[in-house]
Amino acid sequence: MPDDSATAAQIATTLPLNGLRVLDLTLARAGPTCVRHLADWGADIIRIEPPVSNDAMGGARDGFDFTNLHRNKRCIGLDLKKPEGHAAFLRLAATADIVVENMRMEVKHRLKIDYDTLSAINPRLVYASISGFGQTGPYSKRGGVDQIAQGMGGLMTITGEPGRGPMRVGIPINDLTAGNLLALAIMMALFEREKTGKGRYVHTSLLEAEVFMLDFQATRWLQKGEIAGQAGNDHPVNTPMGVFPSTDKPINIAASSPKLWEVFCRAVGREDWLEKPEWKTVDGRTKDRAGLNAAISEVTSRHPSEYWIAKLEAAGIPCGPINDIQEVFEDPQVEHLDMVWQIPHAKLGTAGVVRTPINIQGHKPGIRRGVPALGEHTDEILAEAGLTTDEIAALRAAKALGA
Repeated sequence: MPDDSATAAQIATTLPLNGLRVLDLTLARAGPTCVRHLADWGADIIRIEPPVSNDAMGGARDGFDFTNLHRNKRCIGLDLKKPEGHAAFLRLAATADIVVENMRMEVKHRLKIDYDTLSAINPRLVYASISGFGQTGPYSKRGGVDQIAQGMGGLMTITGEPGRGPMRVGIPINDLTAGNLLALAIMMALFEREKTGKGRYVHTSLLEAEVFMLDFQATRWLQKGEIAGQAGNDHPVNTPMGVFPSTDKPINIAASSPKLWEVFCRAVGREDWLEKPEWKTVDGRTKDRAGLNAAISEVTSRHPSEYWIAKLEAAGIPCGPINDIQEVFEDPQVEHLDMVWQIPHAKLGTAGVVRTPINIQGHKPGIRRGVPALGEHTDEILAEAGLTTDEIAALRAAKALGA
């Protein structure tokens, strides 16, 4: 597992984003999710942190969260509040291709590291931001976290069982989606820069990501005035599609289309269901969802999950087990997809993290560097930006640097 600078740089030369330099000012999860895409695919990531460790930068440094978010990066400890530190940052920004941040709007302006300031010294810079609610508008100065956006964006009213009240999704879906979308926006801006020679300011927010992810639930209201509610484990409009019992564990079954419904009835030995007038259409089956689900459950509860999965798969019916996290990583398909990377770690030895889900034929990304210690690469990064040994020593004397 490479982690020395020469080997890491050599491996990076084979990856699509090699040659891009990224200044990573991100906090928490949404911003680091964006930067992780760039890191895994070969960009040179310079993570800029305050000289004193701050757990808000992504959790305890040796914890599962930080290690998963901050692999394949270098790190400098730099105090942007000190004039000397700010001046050093501008030197770095002059050589960068991308800056990524998810600070509150007023913070980046107060620190004078906003897009207008940096693009004036580096017109080719792509500056990327994530906020809670947008860079402008009545909520633009508010701080936001994933669950707040889940609530404001409607997700908690369509998640969970009917009558149980609002329910959050079990992953930070808006953090992750906003990070993914920002990485896509950066690629678009870089593509445009190839033609124009100029960078762009790109941004998204947790709220925008959430509204976007409402998808067809949003257009149900936009086009038909339907306000979606909670449907539990059932699909909001298609039936049967949901969770059904077996003798050992529940399974998911999706057989809502006319063709799949007919095949499903024959596969479970209940051709008589095809003759029930109220079940002949998707709308009819959805209106009698409770009765239909009860009938299916009575049949599926006679055999174990593996029996039904084998039988339904053979018939071409989408289905699958409901796994806990351990079972996910023991699943033969997940193992085949090689979804785990082991990263080197100074204290832990190695730590398992989830690999990038992106596959590009001819490229094999991996771990080039483990999680950097705070300020681990300070001197080499500043030297690459053209600072002399004396200038670096002066920064240290001014207490503008970390280790």
